[in-house]
Amino acid sequence: MKDFFKLKENNTTVYTEIIAGITTFFTMAYIIFVNPAILSLNPGMPWFGIFAATILASAFGTIFMALFANVPFALAPGMGANAFFTFVICKQMGFSWQEALFIVTICGFFIILITVTELRKMIVKAIPDFLKDSISGGIGLFIAYIGFKNASFLKFLSDSGNYSLLDNGSIIANSAVVPSLASFNNPHALLGLIGLIIMSLLVIKKVRGSIFIGIVATILIGIPMEIVDLSNVKLFDFYSLSALKDVAFAAFSQEGIGNLFSDWNKIILTITAILALLLSVTFDAIGTFIGAGRVSGIFDTEEEKSLANKKGINSKFEKALFSDGIAAAFSGLFGTSSVTTYVESAAGISVGGRTGLTSLVVAILFLLCLPFASLFSIVPSEATAPALIIVGVLMMSSVMNINWSNLEQAIPAFLTISIMAFAFNISYGIAAGFIFHCIIKLFQGKIKEVHPILSGTAILFLINFVIIAIRG
Repeated sequence: MKDFFKLKENNTTVYTEIIAGITTFFTMAYIIFVNPAILSLNPGMPWFGIFAATILASAFGTIFMALFANVPFALAPGMGANAFFTFVICKQMGFSWQEALFIVTICGFFIILITVTELRKMIVKAIPDFLKDSISGGIGLFIAYIGFKNASFLKFLSDSGNYSLLDNGSIIANSAVVPSLASFNNPHALLGLIGLIIMSLLVIKKVRGSIFIGIVATILIGIPMEIVDLSNVKLFDFYSLSALKDVAFAAFSQEGIGNLFSDWNKIILTITAILALLLSVTFDAIGTFIGAGRVSGIFDTEEEKSLANKKGINSKFEKALFSDGIAAAFSGLFGTSSVTTYVESAAGISVGGRTGLTSLVVAILFLLCLPFASLFSIVPSEATAPALIIVGVLMMSSVMNINWSNLEQAIPAFLTISIMAFAFNISYGIAAGFIFHCIIKLFQGKIKEVHPILSGTAILFLINFVIIAIRG
């Protein structure tokens, strides 16, 4: 094991990797409950089947990442991708969930194609250093915002404004809804605050495994506060596995591919859905790799030289991109929305995770959730939220490399960071940075300084935004 994962070469130990894997798992374990909740809003898509598909697709992608790329990144159905699956592809565009699963599968194979043909690698090389640093900082702010929400630190105030009710029951509100600090007489917010204090002190004192220790301590404190409920814990319940048959390979059923290509009027709509999903999933993963990998040193300068000088899939970065593509392609076959690399992997990296052994631990814990789902479900979001806030603090260090006195860099960098958090979407933040970087260079007469891949990607993002605007 030590030799396979090259632990000594990466200056790590089995103990450190296990702690890192456990830490990453607990910060992203919410997906095994949230993903079924979102996808099951599609009529006829069974909750238990999605639950099993979520776990198996996450474990498959993470194991592939561990064994092939040997990097500490974990994968699971993306939060943005599952919302896009339900509310855009199914609710707005009118596809059935079986058709949507086939669209996810096709999109995944396109991701493999652009990875193998080195287009994905060329995209990474085309991004200027200051935008890479802003992506790192933006992801830090993004996951810290998730932490603030999950810790119950925020409440949202609504004054008189314009609101509209969607068919799916969601409400679209204008800027009349704004966040504010919650009252700390709320036991959930109080538990989150206690967890943040414990974790901050442990990190400052450089205690090994500080984030994981903080999570466990917060869980234990949550028991007498009656936030952690032990009464409904059940063991060895395999019902979800038997329900997997209802979603697995549904993409290739008559209701999936059979209906999708029987109506030629859907072709343009299908291409639009694939393009939008492709942009989102591709740049979510690239942003995560650049952000967490750049700050931690997992993808160092030698990795970047490899991107520039070598052909094929050789470096850890290239192998990680390929693994992400494989996971995305197979997620639709399992019966869930697009699987992608998770920004929460930064939590495990921050406590010392450096190799695929971290990812393997995460995958094993995912699989253990099949019979022990109710046991893992007792972990409250307030226990893992402080970890995301601490990781956000660590990742923000990259913004020091940006020349803020140079507005050519400062404006695209600021928009990348702020929109990533405020729009709650990694790819939208990247899109904003790309687009404004190109606009500034164009009006300065320096457009030739922009890599064609970057300008082409910016145009694709613009087309995507135009399509979204037209569809309302």
